[in-house]
Amino acid sequence: MTVAFLFPGQGSQYVGMGAKLYVASDAARQVYREAQQALGFDIAKLCHEGPADRLDLTEHTQPAILTTSLAALRWAEEKGLSASMLAGHSLGEYTALVASGGLAFSDAVTLVRNRGRYMQEAVPAGIGAMAAVLGLDRRTVEEICRSASGQGIVSAANINSPVQIVIGGERPAVEAAMALARERGAKRIMPLAVSVPSHCSLMKPAAERLSRDLNGVKLLRLRIPVVTNVDAVPITSGDLAKEALVRQLASPVLWVDTIQRMVQEGITTFVEIGPGTVLSGLVKRIAKEARTYHIEDPESLEETLGALAA
Repeated sequence: MTVAFLFPGQGSQYVGMGAKLYVASDAARQVYREAQQALGFDIAKLCHEGPADRLDLTEHTQPAILTTSLAALRWAEEKGLSASMLAGHSLGEYTALVASGGLAFSDAVTLVRNRGRYMQEAVPAGIGAMAAVLGLDRRTVEEICRSASGQGIVSAANINSPVQIVIGGERPAVEAAMALARERGAKRIMPLAVSVPSHCSLMKPAAERLSRDLNGVKLLRLRIPVVTNVDAVPITSGDLAKEALVRQLASPVLWVDTIQRMVQEGITTFVEIGPGTVLSGLVKRIAKEARTYHIEDPESLEETLGALAA
């Protein structure tokens, strides 16, 4: 059995996440303390008590999910769990790089807080939009986006499963693409409650600002390969990881390709570490033979450890 760890991205947050971990594990508490020292505010209280509107602010959400995911990972590692490959969905790639030993946690939480702010500031409120398109394949959705581009910028942002693709861009173009998707027979189209159209060319100004921050951060050689969102290839070079993080912000998340590549590399079991089970559900749609587990609290940790031991 070859195990990979997966780390969730923005949208997985909820008030109360990590609270049980904090009570149960010294290692988890230490992660929250390190985050508080780096960020200058009590991120444990924000994760565990909210309020939700503050937790949902992008510049808070991103370090909160990273911190909670890493807290769960550190306790799992204490229990003897290890992986031979890592990946994270968008923001989750930062968690994967910390888990790999390539990126210091204090640098990571600072980077993602800034990343969230840069993303928010790149596109004025109300200009951008995102929507999930279900029931159409990637090629069809890309054709629809090209057809709608006369209304503005729109492109595939997250290739989440063979038939679940998120589009993003300028609101008129996204709405035009949604209408075309309905005409082409999409089973469901869901506008997303986000203020930032991630992973499209509107994020290029944010990527430029993030690049300057990353230039001041050291990324070491990765002890465990990370499969990048932007190319869906495993890397161990810190320099390649840094370059991938910059490109990632204005490029689509190739999640289908990422999971397929990990399966090709021999991964048979995926453990999602952090709040929620979104990625586990996507893996089941991409690689039906793969086993999936998740860890976000003491109960799910014990359940996963027991299943893996069996």
